[in-house]
Amino acid sequence: MGTASISNLRMFILGYRFSRSELGITNTETESDFHKNFQPWLQNRLSIHTVNAWDKIILLTCIDEKAAFDYFFQLLDEFIQRDKSQDIEPILAEPSSENSQKAAVKNNTES
Repeated sequence: MGTASISNLRMFILGYRFSRSELGITNTETESDFHKNFQPWLQNRLSIHTVNAWDKIILLTCIDEKAAFDYFFQLLDEFIQRDKSQDIEPILAEPSSENSQKAAVKNNTES
């Protein structure tokens, strides 16, 4: 990677993921969990909602690339140890009108 940089780390992970895909190697459960859930978990954890990728979100909270690189591994440990029942599907992060309607129907039938 050259230097301890959060941006370089993200590019390395993307390259690793791409090369595994090109070779037909299936992601492990841990890798799939990271790729699917880390971004929404991080946004929730840091209370930052943006279209930026996880490296830029972490960089927003740090003084430089090196600090963000180090902070990533702290966050990754938290992410791995998290209570997975707390995970939010990215699509479910904002209530859709269909979900709102279902909740209203459920509330009315329970009353």
